[in-house]
Amino acid sequence: MELFAHPFYFVYFLPAAGLTALVFWAGGKLKRRAIHFLFGPQAYQKLTQNLRPAAKWRTALFFLAEFFLFAALAGPQWGTEIIEAQGAFAQTVIAVDVSASMRARDLRPDRLDNAKNMLRMLVSSLKEERIGIIAFTSQAFVQCPITTDEDALQYFISALQPNMLPVNGTSLAAPVSLAARMLSKYPGQKALILLTDGEDHQPKDLEQAKQTAAQHGVRIIAIGIGTKEGTLIPDETDSAGNILSYKKDRQGNTVVSKLDEKTLAELAQASGGVYISYTTPAQVAAKVEESLRGLDKTLSSSVKRAAYKNRYQIPLLLAMFCLTGYLLWPRGRKPQDGQNGKKEI
Repeated sequence: MELFAHPFYFVYFLPAAGLTALVFWAGGKLKRRAIHFLFGPQAYQKLTQNLRPAAKWRTALFFLAEFFLFAALAGPQWGTEIIEAQGAFAQTVIAVDVSASMRARDLRPDRLDNAKNMLRMLVSSLKEERIGIIAFTSQAFVQCPITTDEDALQYFISALQPNMLPVNGTSLAAPVSLAARMLSKYPGQKALILLTDGEDHQPKDLEQAKQTAAQHGVRIIAIGIGTKEGTLIPDETDSAGNILSYKKDRQGNTVVSKLDEKTLAELAQASGGVYISYTTPAQVAAKVEESLRGLDKTLSSSVKRAAYKNRYQIPLLLAMFCLTGYLLWPRGRKPQDGQNGKKEI
């Protein structure tokens, strides 16, 4: 634990104290010169001969007040408290295709790694969204519930792997239906970010998926990962990542995976969303962030966290006491000899 949240304020105290000392010294000289100019060279001495000299402790109180003020600014902290911040958040679900075709290397190093790099950038920049993550093939599974915890989102993005699910194939309707259920409790317009090469082995379910998205107010932002020309899908690789064999269908033909932009564009358009063709992680992340603007936000609490208690009140109170002592320090007349029990002869 650090005792002060902003210890650099103590560095500012040194020039402030030096400036204060300079002001005190210069102010005293100017006062003496003004009295000398107005009333003569002996005037200041005559005016102050019956007053107590300024006590050094009085000046010390002013510097102590200044020190405690900077100590309060430095934010002394000890002990912990649970903080639950509230904010307005838009709701978004990210669905990532983890089928075998995402291992294709028409984008280097492969399609899924490009998708993950883009999502890492996107999640880092989205500060006003509650986000959930879905992984899908022919079925969809929740990997991360809707949350504002960026560390959790980054962890689950890194954990995405091709063929991580126990079912093969690809269905675009599955993630749309699951995302609609996840977002159904939130009012207004929500978003589904769909990252896939667009190949769909169950196209008959797409019409129902479009209706489901429209019914629940889910805007689909479809991102096409891959190239129109397509490429072969690695099936086996060695420890160095070299391809040993390519995926074949049931008839023994080598499978070529191609980006299906038409299906993705139609799906996005039917939900009032947008289709984005993948270029680079940074460019796509910026386009997605732009597309997410305008989503409806709901007031909700963020994740509870422990934080150190700020104890600035203590040095601030000490600063006030010292300043009060400085202002009230007695500067009356010197006691007369008769008051000390001595009589003039």
